[in-house]
Amino acid sequence: MEAGTEKDRDRPSASTIGLRPSHQLVVEREVRIDASPDTVFEFFTDPAKMVRWKGQKATLDPRPGGVYRVEMNEQAIAIGEYVELDPPHRVVFTWGWEGDYASTPPGSSTVEITLTPDGDGTLVRLVHSGLPTPESAEAHGHGWDQYMPRLAIAATGGDPGPDPNAPKEDA
Repeated sequence: MEAGTEKDRDRPSASTIGLRPSHQLVVEREVRIDASPDTVFEFFTDPAKMVRWKGQKATLDPRPGGVYRVEMNEQAIAIGEYVELDPPHRVVFTWGWEGDYASTPPGSSTVEITLTPDGDGTLVRLVHSGLPTPESAEAHGHGWDQYMPRLAIAATGGDPGPDPNAPKEDA
């Protein structure tokens, strides 16, 4: 069975990469976090909390049309703008890469985050759509696989360690 088919959506799955009916390339991820939706929401809108799990520097203006810019390192800078905010349930922002880093230009894809209360925690569902190529979808899937567990650690007050894509300190 191919990821993203009707049958696949009915099956519980932590992650899928596939085609939606519009044939858009989509990456989907879910993680359960032992923190409230209010707490988790801030990790998508507060620059100081963003860099605890993703990036070394963040410029965030969490309002429709506001800037979303996260510097992983000097070559990898994710940039877009916030499209929708419904605290503490949903955040939508456009996404792409600044410069010649990747084939996904700034603002050319969309990331939708849905936060659903789950007992004393939150189910975080990420849908990254509009990716231009299967290679881009695969690369972004690997990226989200790297960052979603870091979010789960940071949002519960833990330290996920340095961003694996940050510049390495000279020893």
